[in-house]
Amino acid sequence: MSQVQDEFRRIPFFLIIDLEATCCNQKTVPRLEMEIIEIGAVIVAQESLSVVDEFQTFIRPVRHPQLTPFCTELTSIRQSDLTDSPRYSEALSLLQRWLTPFDQYLFCSWGDYDKSQFEQDCRFHQIAYPFRSGHLNLKKQFSKSQGLTKKYGMAGALKLANITLEGTHHRGIDDARNMAKLMPYIVGIEKVASVK
Repeated sequence: MSQVQDEFRRIPFFLIIDLEATCCNQKTVPRLEMEIIEIGAVIVAQESLSVVDEFQTFIRPVRHPQLTPFCTELTSIRQSDLTDSPRYSEALSLLQRWLTPFDQYLFCSWGDYDKSQFEQDCRFHQIAYPFRSGHLNLKKQFSKSQGLTKKYGMAGALKLANITLEGTHHRGIDDARNMAKLMPYIVGIEKVASVK
């Protein structure tokens, strides 16, 4: 058992989350006013590194309720996807209910953005931050486990691991599924081919 694997042996489950949020390339949606519009989540069992369950919901934004064309183009999420979707507090309740069977998990995401966005939305909606488990930055852990000095985006990491990106990049649930496929590399069981 490698040293990296030892770090994670006490964690029964990895909760991998990818968020999509309101955004604009014209600065009409400031960074501090971005809101989550999709939560994509998968639970990966530490022992087998296989996906046990998954969760997805869209969320209706309130600060900038109309999606920008840039946001739709980036995420493929349409305004109609959000029309009957829950508000943030309800979506968080649905996520927490789904997590009930998985009593001990580590919240993971590719980089720190998702954690920060949850914190920002919780402050705005005056709701308690939902994760007590700490947070694992998968982007940093991938580089650490692979002995790489450079940090890679998720698509770049998949390419290094010779794994095909499936689904639509910048869709929460698809990106969470793709990150799950990288877990053997993230915990150090598998190694990528040498980087040029």
